[in-house]
Amino acid sequence: MTNADRHIDRTASDPRWAQVVARDKSADGKLWYSVATTGIYCRPSCPSRTANPRNVTLHDTLESARATGCRPCRRCNPEGASREAGNAALVEQACRLIEASDEPISLDDLAAAVELSPAHFHRLFKAQTGLTPKAYAGAHRARKVRETLAAGSRVTDAIYEAGFNSSGRFYEQSSAMLGMTPGRYRSGGADEVLHFAVAQCSLGAILVASSDRGVASILLGDDPDELVRDLQDRFAKAELIGADANYEQTVAKVVGFAEAPNMGLDLALDVRGTAFQQRVWQVLRGIPAGETVTYAEVARRIGSPRATRAVAGACAANPIAIAIPCHRVIRNDGALSGYRWGVERKRRLIEIEGAA
Repeated sequence: MTNADRHIDRTASDPRWAQVVARDKSADGKLWYSVATTGIYCRPSCPSRTANPRNVTLHDTLESARATGCRPCRRCNPEGASREAGNAALVEQACRLIEASDEPISLDDLAAAVELSPAHFHRLFKAQTGLTPKAYAGAHRARKVRETLAAGSRVTDAIYEAGFNSSGRFYEQSSAMLGMTPGRYRSGGADEVLHFAVAQCSLGAILVASSDRGVASILLGDDPDELVRDLQDRFAKAELIGADANYEQTVAKVVGFAEAPNMGLDLALDVRGTAFQQRVWQVLRGIPAGETVTYAEVARRIGSPRATRAVAGACAANPIAIAIPCHRVIRNDGALSGYRWGVERKRRLIEIEGAA
C-alpha cells in the first residue's frame, strides 16, 4: 500500500472526516481541514464540493491549518464567524430593532438597517425565527399587551404602550392575541368559566376542559388529581366547574376519539398559543391518522425549514392532546422521543391509529 493510499484510509476512517462530509455545523470552531490541491483550508460546514480525502488533512486547531501554508476559504471564512452565525446576528439585530420601536417598522427599513435587500432579509428572517418580520412584530406586541395587562394597567394604556395606533385595530385582534377579551385577561381570567371532567381510557387518565369557545385542554396522565392540578395552574383565576352531567357527552366524544381516531372529533377547539405555535398546530391537524411526519417536515410545511427546534418546542407546548396530534411527529431517525405525556403513550397512539 502506498503512502497516498494509507493517507486516504486514515482520513476516510477518521470520525472527523464524517463531520466534514456531513457539513456538520456543530463541528465549526472545533475542526478545520486543508486541501492540498486547492491550497485553502475550510470549516466543516463549508458548502463547497466535498474534496477528495487523498488531498485532505484534518486539523484540531486553526493554528495547525494555517501552518500548512494554505489560505482561508472565502466561502466559509474559517477564521471568522460562520455564515450561519453572521445571519443569526443580523436577525438578532433586526429583532431588537422591532422590540425597541414604538411604531411598526417597514420591511424596507428593517432590511436597510442590516444592509440586506428586502427579499433576502425576509427569507433570512423567516428561516431563522420561523416567523415573518411582520408576524414577529405582531407576536412582540401581543406579548407587551399581555405583560402590561398582567401588571394591572388599564386596557387603553396597554393598547398604546404596545404600539397600536387605534383601539379599533387592537380589538379586531384581541381575542386571537389573548384567547379572551382584554378585560378578562387583565383580571387573570377571573370571569372565565371552564367545564372539565376526568375519565379513563386505554391511555390512562384523560382530562377534558372547555371554555365557551370550545375544548381548551385535553391532558393525559396516570394520576387524575395531578391532571386537575395542571389545569388549575394553567387557568389559575378561572372558575372551574367539574362533575357537570351535561359535559359528560363532550368527554365521551374525546374518549371515543382516543380509542378510535378514524371516527374523527366533531368538537370546536379553543386553541391558545403564539402565532408560530398556532401555525405548527394547524399543520399537525392536517396529518391523517395512521401517518407520521418528522419535525423537519413540519418545519418545511410551515415554510421555515430551519425551524426544526422551534417546531419541537411548539409540539411540546401543545395543551390539546390527540385533537392536535403532536404524537404523529417523530424524529428524523424514526425515534418517538419528545412527547409531553410520555413516549409510551405516543407509541400506543401511533399503534392504535395504525391498526385503525
